[in-house]
Amino acid sequence: MNISNKWNDYECLATGNKEKLERWGNIILNRPDPQIIWDKTNNPIWNKWDGYYHRSNMGGGSWEFRKKLPEFWTIKYKHLTFKVSPTNFKHTGIFPEQATNWDYIMEKIKSSNIEEFRVLNLFAYTGCATMAASSAGAKEVVHLDSSKGMIDWAKENMRLSHLENNTIRFIQDDVIKFLEKEKRRGRTYHGIIMDPPSYGRGPNKEVWRFEDNIQELLNKAKDVLDKNYSFLLISAYTTGVSPTSLKNILSLTFKDSQIETGEIGLPVSENNLNLPCGIYGKVSKH
Repeated sequence: MNISNKWNDYECLATGNKEKLERWGNIILNRPDPQIIWDKTNNPIWNKWDGYYHRSNMGGGSWEFRKKLPEFWTIKYKHLTFKVSPTNFKHTGIFPEQATNWDYIMEKIKSSNIEEFRVLNLFAYTGCATMAASSAGAKEVVHLDSSKGMIDWAKENMRLSHLENNTIRFIQDDVIKFLEKEKRRGRTYHGIIMDPPSYGRGPNKEVWRFEDNIQELLNKAKDVLDKNYSFLLISAYTTGVSPTSLKNILSLTFKDSQIETGEIGLPVSENNLNLPCGIYGKVSKH
């Protein structure tokens, strides 16, 4: 398991009973996590939450706040600064377990001898990986998401990380349609990042299901991967899709490439457990 253990401003304090207690800067949030099937401890830290997301039996849920929190605040990861804001769907704008992948992206770009390093970030959300790639020296980063709200959030992260003078293109589009257009334009990328959801809809209500659409996505991404590419990185949090399943599809799609898959996770401060947070796949040249 690749552990995101280089945070200072974020910490997973405790886990149990399908909940996790997390510190985001100096604010503590309690959020649900269905993978946490073990019991809570009697640690009094569980009572120190500032915000608590209560799941509803009808689906969704709502936040309870003990004190008035700012609409948003910021945390840093190394040299990057990101906006944090509790959303209606329990999220905060950051998936902290992805930090190990940001490190991988930055290392691949910094160690490359490719001068015009172009990166494509698909399902790019609030752009943490986009900013990691841009800050590491990518000549151009294309940030693609179907949500205007997420793109606006990513632009805020760009400004917070002082990357306004870098070449970052923000595009709202359906991923498959965009990849088809890029192929027709003859554009290629040296690094491709993707974090496809289990289920989602594009800007024109296009339906996406991981199990049904992942092969097409990988095929289309391969079409715009430069012949002198550095990496393709995929993250997934889809129940039932194992690292071995992901390795199989990557190995068959990207023949004669180096394939690595596994879990990503977060360290739990309370008892040195590792919290599983999905899987990753890395494709690179031998």
